[in-house]
Amino acid sequence: MSTESVNPAVDAAVTAPPAVAGPLGSGAPVLAFDVGGTDTKAALIDDAGRLAEVLRLPTPHDGPGTGDAVMRTIDGMAAGLRAQHPEIVPRAAGLLVPGHVDDDAGIGIFAENLGWHDFPFRDRAEQSLGLPVSFSHDVRGAGEAEHRLGAAAPFRDVVVMAIGTGIAGAVFLDGRIHTGGGMAGEMGHSRVADGPACACGGMGCLEAVASAAAIARRYNALTGAEVHGAREVLARAEAGDDAARSVWDSAVDALALDLSHTVALLAPEAIVIGGGLAQAGPALFGPLAEKLERILTFQRRPVLLPASVGENAGVIGAGLRARDLLAAAEATS
Repeated sequence: MSTESVNPAVDAAVTAPPAVAGPLGSGAPVLAFDVGGTDTKAALIDDAGRLAEVLRLPTPHDGPGTGDAVMRTIDGMAAGLRAQHPEIVPRAAGLLVPGHVDDDAGIGIFAENLGWHDFPFRDRAEQSLGLPVSFSHDVRGAGEAEHRLGAAAPFRDVVVMAIGTGIAGAVFLDGRIHTGGGMAGEMGHSRVADGPACACGGMGCLEAVASAAAIARRYNALTGAEVHGAREVLARAEAGDDAARSVWDSAVDALALDLSHTVALLAPEAIVIGGGLAQAGPALFGPLAEKLERILTFQRRPVLLPASVGENAGVIGAGLRARDLLAAAEATS
């Protein structure tokens, strides 16, 4: 593969090496896009299910114009992938975005961290890519990858929770994903405290207390420091910083409270946790399990598990959905 840039939109991209084996298995080649609050990933998946290449770029933030800016980024990444791999001809694409999403209408209704309202992502993507496009929520897509290929696979009643820039979950009941008209799994916007204010307009939402971004933000507000992520706060807590320990402990308390509500309502067999905060490993899972146990009484105890598909779960889920779209079309033709 040439090291020269084929498109200005991918100049700053970080590329992942080709996978040795295809996690998706054999099927149609597809494009896959996972838009997150911080980064946007694009992948080209070949007919053996291998990720031929994965690109990552910062997600553009342009207030009400963010939807258009995201589409320009996606178009540039797609052009770069196609130019670098002309031998792989995608037949469909999968697109995942955060926020409140209407899967059926193909619309990003609202993303509090990114600023769009009622943006027609699927129509725009189909026009620009010239392909049929499957469209869904970023965490639901990554959750489907975990449910088919990862830690959630053994369970029929399971919640896959992502804790990163925001917090959300993919809910599987009796082996099927439950979308609730696009509103299911918005765990980050359940109230767990009296404050701080959340970008959604609420007060004390889980996302404002315990997301990776919120942990850093709350520590900085408390101390006047300028840490850039939850990992730094945890490191300071483990080094004896009382303010960092207070912020970290309160975040885990809020997560345990929120999960207790999830357990009471859905009685999942397992809760699989991914996203940036899950990288804390035992520093998160040990205290979280202990705090959840202290809250629960007669309820089913879910197994708490780290996500296992890895950092590319979103594009893998988008790729699976793109193949599902083709399979459904073939089944009805």
